[in-house]
Amino acid sequence: MWGDAAEPADSYYQVRPECTDVPKTRFKIKPGKTLSVRKWQAAFVQEGSLDIGKTLRRIRRGGIHPSIRGEVWEFLLGCYDPTSTFEEREQTRQRRRLQYASWKEECKQMFPVIGSGRFITAPVITENGQPNYDPLVLQEVNLGTNSNGSDYFKELTSRGPLDKKVIQWLLTLHQIGLDVNRTDRTLVFYEKKENLSKLWDILSVYAWIDKDVGYCQGMSDLCSPMIILLEDEADAFWCFERLMRRLRGNFRSTGRSVGVEAQLTHLASITQIVNPKLHQHLDKLGGGDYLFAIRMLMVQFRREFSFCDSLYLWEMMWALEYDPDLFYVYEANQCGSEKTEGFKGKPKSINQCGKYERQNMRNGGKSAEGPLPISVFLVASVLKDKSSKLMTEARGLDDVVKILNDMSGNLDAKKTCSGAIKIHKKYLRKAKK
Repeated sequence: MWGDAAEPADSYYQVRPECTDVPKTRFKIKPGKTLSVRKWQAAFVQEGSLDIGKTLRRIRRGGIHPSIRGEVWEFLLGCYDPTSTFEEREQTRQRRRLQYASWKEECKQMFPVIGSGRFITAPVITENGQPNYDPLVLQEVNLGTNSNGSDYFKELTSRGPLDKKVIQWLLTLHQIGLDVNRTDRTLVFYEKKENLSKLWDILSVYAWIDKDVGYCQGMSDLCSPMIILLEDEADAFWCFERLMRRLRGNFRSTGRSVGVEAQLTHLASITQIVNPKLHQHLDKLGGGDYLFAIRMLMVQFRREFSFCDSLYLWEMMWALEYDPDLFYVYEANQCGSEKTEGFKGKPKSINQCGKYERQNMRNGGKSAEGPLPISVFLVASVLKDKSSKLMTEARGLDDVVKILNDMSGNLDAKKTCSGAIKIHKKYLRKAKK
């Protein structure tokens, strides 16, 4: 009820008792503000279409109740069309589950540890595709037979020379395992090996189907919340895949640069326009390339906020930049590609769009590469919030990094989003002059 006290959300994502230095979440479940189970259910009409405009406004006011977070995220990330019926969504869900099962089986045929409830942390082959008979590898590949893992290598070598794509994928699997072992290990959820193996399976399948980018370090941080929020592995995979449609360009490497560097260039331009003294100071310290901000953009602030607060930040970001065309854009393109600009879908109401998207529509706030993601303005908001400290205490790049690292767990997600929207408006206004 309206008079009820705000409820802390930490209990929904339990931390291991020995992890005493984990920052507490600032996000609280606020009656009348947070999107509740009741409000969520009431947002659907009888046939199943969703009042997405009202839902976005509610999320901006107070986030999403943890018990429904996963199913709401599926809409925010473009997994489903808000105008679809319950029956249409169920058909889409079942089709996708079958597709994921097919991809997973394809991967399992190449490497039988996939789907076994286990994962690996040592390379199974060499760079030229030869089996690695290290005892640790044999132990990890052993699936309970008396062969101690050697049967797999006999089968592998009997196929003749491996395809380059297969070699590259097999070489990626142990790196995924190492990253999985380090991801969100303060959470009780990941004390269960089956949850770690589920995360490894999803990332391994994604690495196989995304032929261009594959797997890169940092993706485990982006995928982990999906595993926790969505019980069905296939549903979690598709939520992650939709998130990667937005972010995979950040991970694309040409050998000379990483995709996220383009966003850093825009960040420099934004700061130069809205906070020229700070930009001048950072540039003087040798930080004019803004590489110190790369982690924030790559893993979407997972290190700067507590686990629960990062989820709250994400859903507010997605609500702000929501575009109802997302579902159709993604359905029209193959898995492992990005959002395509210029998509001619059915006419959309501006009321169905997030506030950030509406600002872009009204002001034409798009660069040559398309609209800038709100995450760039979120970084600018964080820098603005810490500008006084950066200006007075930073005497070198090491000081900049330390100041930004020290803020971990001490940022307010809602305040950061509000600051990003204000900076975005100011940037659009000044950039037009």
